[in-house]
Amino acid sequence: MEKPHKRLIAWKKSMDLVVLIYELTKTFPKQETYGLISQMRRAAISGPSNIAEGAAGRSKDQFRNFLSIAIGSLNELNTQLEIALRIGYLNKERHDDAQKLLDECLAVTFGLKRSLDNRS
Repeated sequence: MEKPHKRLIAWKKSMDLVVLIYELTKTFPKQETYGLISQMRRAAISGPSNIAEGAAGRSKDQFRNFLSIAIGSLNELNTQLEIALRIGYLNKERHDDAQKLLDECLAVTFGLKRSLDNRS
């Protein structure tokens, strides 16, 4: 039986972002293992995790709250990507690719939250 969150575009795109963040951070310096690498991976993982938890038979208000947490984590990752670019761990092209997917994740997660807001 398929879990309800697996049908959500927000969850699917956020899972793609997790994979991309893991790929990107593999190239970061070893000294960042417990710093920026860990922070970026945790923030990325938090997105689909909170979407999944919220979709798991929660009330509409609870689901909205989990989506808000996911959005917060995605915005945290946005800042961390900018840091990685500024300190030279990511080149502009890799940063822009990740940023584009992150923006898509934010858009669909906001859209999902808005659709819950509009339901009675």
